[in-house]
Amino acid sequence: MLDTALATLSYWPHPAAILCSGLLFGGMTLFAFGFAASLFTALPPESARLVIRKTFPHFYMWVIIISLCAAVLSWHTDERISIILALISISTIPTRQILMPRINAATDVKDFRTFKWLHGISVATTLVHIGASGYCLVSLAGL
Repeated sequence: MLDTALATLSYWPHPAAILCSGLLFGGMTLFAFGFAASLFTALPPESARLVIRKTFPHFYMWVIIISLCAAVLSWHTDERISIILALISISTIPTRQILMPRINAATDVKDFRTFKWLHGISVATTLVHIGASGYCLVSLAGL
């Protein structure tokens, strides 16, 4: 009975890591390509900007937490994958705390050149995170 309990304890983190990685990949993809992209076609520009400003901090916090959970859960399965997921979490912190406020400030003063540059960095970071999380998901799933 003890052997079964120990086997169960050592088994569950792997499926949970797969689920967290899938949630991370799917959530980021849906948010970036579905929600955020469609706002500007569904709402007037000012309303869309307001919604974006209010939702992105929550999105980034969600990425930080889910990628960290996936990193912890995948540690015993694949340390390399765990490190990649931890890097997603860690690199999202300056995106949320530094880059996003600077993008908003550039928008507020109508500095479109700075906005385009910073927004490009933000988009590139998100695309790298989506690609990295997809790689982690496929690797953890053994595909």
